Amino acid sequence: MTTLMMILGIVVFVIGLLFSIAWHELGHLSTAKLFGIRVPQYMVGFGPTIWSRKKGETEYGIKAIPLGGYIRMIGMFPPGPDGKLEARSTSPWRGMIEDARSAAFEELRPGDETRLFYTRKPWKRVIVMFAGPFMNLILAVAIFLGVLMTFGWNEQTTNVGRVSDCVISASENRTSCKKGDTPAPAKAAGLKAGDKIVAFNGERIDDWGTLQSRIRDTIGPATITVERDGAEKVLHATLIKNQVSKTDGDGGYVEGQYVDAGFLGFTPASGIVEQSFTESVDRMGEMMQNGVESLIALPSKIPDLWDAAFGDGERGQDSPMGVVGAARVGGEVFTLDIPPENQIAMMLFLVAGFNLSLFLFNMLPLLPLDGGHIAGALWESVRRKVARLFKRPDPGPFDVAKLMPVAYVVAGIFVCFTLLVLIADVVNPVTIS
Repeated sequence: MTTLMMILGIVVFVIGLLFSIAWHELGHLSTAKLFGIRVPQYMVGFGPTIWSRKKGETEYGIKAIPLGGYIRMIGMFPPGPDGKLEARSTSPWRGMIEDARSAAFEELRPGDETRLFYTRKPWKRVIVMFAGPFMNLILAVAIFLGVLMTFGWNEQTTNVGRVSDCVISASENRTSCKKGDTPAPAKAAGLKAGDKIVAFNGERIDDWGTLQSRIRDTIGPATITVERDGAEKVLHATLIKNQVSKTDGDGGYVEGQYVDAGFLGFTPASGIVEQSFTESVDRMGEMMQNGVESLIALPSKIPDLWDAAFGDGERGQDSPMGVVGAARVGGEVFTLDIPPENQIAMMLFLVAGFNLSLFLFNMLPLLPLDGGHIAGALWESVRRKVARLFKRPDPGPFDVAKLMPVAYVVAGIFVCFTLLVLIADVVNPVTIS
């Protein structure tokens, strides 16, 4: 049964992956057609074609390897200086440029001269290239907001998970009490696991962040109103000063840093809490920030990935994952002993996270990514405006094809990184519990 659920989870994730890719390419396709650019192909996947059908002037299809997708537009790069495709050069770098230029003019038909990608104004090319990643962002936001507002988010609550027996300084790095330790104020006041704290010093409280702040700001007598067995009960405690972990302002703790603050002595329970629209937007902002930080930190994670793939290093929970690793996690989600709605929410979060990563990654200003073409179009716009400002001749379209040698180097780095992640995902995968 576990194996069957694992396979089902992988299949569900792959379906979500294929939809995400198709959704991305739909953004490129729809805007390209909107601006009159001819698109001969719209494909989901790479490699051999499994299924295709031609509708109008575009062939739509699915390929065997679900690791990406593409649309093929006529005239992605401008012709050479003579207005034609340049003759083949013996220089390998020049050859890369000419190969890219030649591919951009494949299937050129009479009448296509006015339907080439490079002939469109820079702002239109920016829209076409941005539309793909933007579709992933829309999908990620829709899923995140939908799940957060209808299902909720796992967070610390005002419910009491465990009551401390004694006062222990956070820097002591121990959990058991020793003889002579002062009893915890919560224990002395009669606080019990399962209690829900609804008020502190008479002020109603409904979230852990506010309660934590009130406790830390209080040293001395305090009243704690709890909900127990369906009735409210007021407890009296005397909070003391203790060394506690410093908070980061977002509900987490700063490792190795401590502050002196009021101490009650209990651990809050975690639970699924529905989020309001404002709270959901705030969560989305945090996810976006974490995504950007993770993208910037990718190079620094390569040594650990290498150790995890070819050595005996541990695979961190924040380690980069590829499609194989994410599919494996998707399979594990369906094997967890949790309610089905939790499994569905986790799977949706996984697909949404994948789409957010696609957006951020594709916005890097590097060829062959969408962000590289966007950067080229923006540079062309700036160059032409400067020429007009100084009454110089129009410099014409920016020849992105000249950057193809750099694009091949970037693509090579991406391929090597992808292979490293793939090996790590197979021999030392990230797991969930």
